[in-house]
Amino acid sequence: DPACGSGGLLIKTRMLFEHHHPEDTSRAPRLCGQEMNPVTFALARMNLFLHDYPEGSILIGDTFLHPGFAAEGSGLSRFRYAIANPMWNQDNYGDDFYENDPWKRFLYGFPPRSSADWAWAQHILASLTEDGRAAVILDTGAVSRGSGSRSSNREKEIRKAFVENDFVEGVVLLPDNLFYNTSAPGIILLLNRQKPPERKGQFLLVNASAYFVKEKPKNVLTDEGIAAVAEAYRGWESREKLSRVVTLEEVRKADYNLSP
Repeated sequence: DPACGSGGLLIKTRMLFEHHHPEDTSRAPRLCGQEMNPVTFALARMNLFLHDYPEGSILIGDTFLHPGFAAEGSGLSRFRYAIANPMWNQDNYGDDFYENDPWKRFLYGFPPRSSADWAWAQHILASLTEDGRAAVILDTGAVSRGSGSRSSNREKEIRKAFVENDFVEGVVLLPDNLFYNTSAPGIILLLNRQKPPERKGQFLLVNASAYFVKEKPKNVLTDEGIAAVAEAYRGWESREKLSRVVTLEEVRKADYNLSP
């Protein structure tokens, strides 16, 4: 997780593995994360310690400026799986930074200064092994901005490159008001560097926005909704009012709008 915060997403993946494979500790995932906020970084280190995952590695620093899991001359470290909920629409980085990136991460275009969402997607893609997969939580606009407009749009061009290279497996639209720093809904962008042959040129769009219960102070995604999304994804199927498998040609006709 290149934006690991206090480590919650990382730890939940390990806990899920242990739930399904309680005796198979040799295959348990090693957890790696980077966080730029010193206080949150310390919380992540403590979190791994309290959960007894001493082999995990949490590094401090700005992932874009100083990727911790990298080595001079040999490039970025590669991972089988990546998960992240980075800050949405960061405006810290400009063209000079992207153009002079020593790690050559931004091969599919430079995002606008107003939003680094597709910079995160490109960093994560560059950090995956040849069969690597990722799930990234982003602002809903990341999958639709620029589509349908006659003027050029940098995010759409990067999105187009991801689609045409078949890196995108699917998009899941989440309910409103799940996250503490915003009431806006988010999406989960699912990436796969090596999609199964039967899924090539196809994309799964899932609308899970109705699966929530109102609680204070935030809404909560229901277990029913999680199960429905997981079943649609694993079965790779269209379900009325929930999911639809779309083709590359359909996405082209929609001007690379991937919003469910």
